[in-house]
Amino acid sequence: MEKINKYEANRLTMAIISSAAEGALASYVLEVEKEYEVSMRPLEIVDRSCRYFGSSYMGRKTGTKDTIGITHKPPIVVDAANSIYLFPTAASSRPQCSWISHQYIEDYKSTGEAETQVTFSNQKSLILPVSIHSFENQLYRTAQLRAVISSRVENEKRIFTQMMYSRSQGETFRA
Repeated sequence: MEKINKYEANRLTMAIISSAAEGALASYVLEVEKEYEVSMRPLEIVDRSCRYFGSSYMGRKTGTKDTIGITHKPPIVVDAANSIYLFPTAASSRPQCSWISHQYIEDYKSTGEAETQVTFSNQKSLILPVSIHSFENQLYRTAQLRAVISSRVENEKRIFTQMMYSRSQGETFRA
């Protein structure tokens, strides 16, 4: 596993897991084909990633509230263009909070009262300290956020396409 100091979530990021490395809070990052130990807390990685794509964690958190009304453990869209949607396994202020990418979840099952085993699309699995109920709730909230954002993006594309078609036909476009 490669050790690095900084990291931004990208379209290959599957999970950002909280871990205590050498006594300090750090992260274990699972990508489709690589794994990293990062000397940043998961929330620092999430905020850095949001900033990389032009916002901040707080901005994305507010966006989720305004979009689907969720304020407690909100999922966030790091970058809609790259389909990077993450959800927390606990309150983001808690040290054990990890972040999971919605698009790579293949399967999940309960392995105990407060544990869920997640299998990703590349068949790697993790056991997370979160109940199956809480995990499913986060999964569904993130699906709702993705659906709303995707619908808005598609609507904007449709309007733009209509406008461009109208212009090519010499018509005046009216929205």
